[in-house]
Amino acid sequence: MFTKPIEKVKMESKTSKRGRALRASLTASAAVVLGAGVTACGGSDSSAEAGTGSSGTVAGDVALVAYSTPQDAYEKVLEPGFQAGDGAGVEFSNSFGASGDQSRAVEAGQPADLVHFAIEPDMSRLVDAGLVDSGWQDNKYDGVVEESVVAFTVRKGNPKDIRDWDDLVRDDVEVITPNPFTSGGARWNIMAAYGAQLNQGKSEEEALQYVADMLANTGVQDPSASDALATFSSGKGDVLISYENEAIRAQNAGEEVDYVIPDDTIRIETVGAVTSDAQSPEAAQAFLDYLWSPEGQQQWADEGYRPVDPRVLKENEDEFPTPKGLFDIESLGGWDEVTTEFFDPENGSVAEIERNLGVSTG
Repeated sequence: MFTKPIEKVKMESKTSKRGRALRASLTASAAVVLGAGVTACGGSDSSAEAGTGSSGTVAGDVALVAYSTPQDAYEKVLEPGFQAGDGAGVEFSNSFGASGDQSRAVEAGQPADLVHFAIEPDMSRLVDAGLVDSGWQDNKYDGVVEESVVAFTVRKGNPKDIRDWDDLVRDDVEVITPNPFTSGGARWNIMAAYGAQLNQGKSEEEALQYVADMLANTGVQDPSASDALATFSSGKGDVLISYENEAIRAQNAGEEVDYVIPDDTIRIETVGAVTSDAQSPEAAQAFLDYLWSPEGQQQWADEGYRPVDPRVLKENEDEFPTPKGLFDIESLGGWDEVTTEFFDPENGSVAEIERNLGVSTG
């Protein structure tokens, strides 16, 4: 079930250094949808587990390691859908958690055939460690499995009348968002907040001050996006900054919530790849291909995620309106620049804000 976003407050645009670059890309960013693709980088061929069953279906044991929010989508819809067809011979073992924690766990030796992370830097860590092929993005999807946007989940009826970013720094509003040093979703939230300020004409210094004020207004910073949703569902806070799909999941689960998509928000792109040392590379690759198939993309849409297949997205456009001021991470310099400038544990600007608030950056 989809609830139309609550009417939003519109802000005037002015000028700023990074803001000019951001606004110049808005029209293109809002219109760009990643093209269809069929092939991703697979793992090694040294597997006795992987193979083809007698009926021509793929067989093998696939260890999936993923960020927290798509657990239900995988276990209740996507994996059973794959197993009902060409994946009839595949068995899954799953691990879900905060994206950064999951990436570090695989780097430290946790078995994984297929990884799906909230942000690109968590994949880059495994590329640097030799655990994911450097060409993992060499496909028409650029390695992106599904998309979302940053949204505000609010109490049913929106009793605090929360409509845009300015409302998140009001004295009478308590915010819930995860810790950006464990959660990829939290990094999307912070960059959405920062970029929205630039898009509204504020300077980089003013945008960073907004982030500091918003985090100071945050009551709890849980390890993962799913943990943050659980905290909000338990009654803590007035607004949860989250993936759009988390708000939809909460509504579908019967939670008494509404959600608002602000005019200025960021396109979330989550990434997947088969690992270089996968024990079942053929099965893992077949499942990744299934996630990009029209059937898999429609299943993502049914679970509240924005498809990367433009045809499937078009078929579901009424469910996923395009925000007027949609921008992407490239508008802010790309993940390499953003990670260094904002999220370096020692010298990043957000790390400094969090330390001043007594929040862990380790």
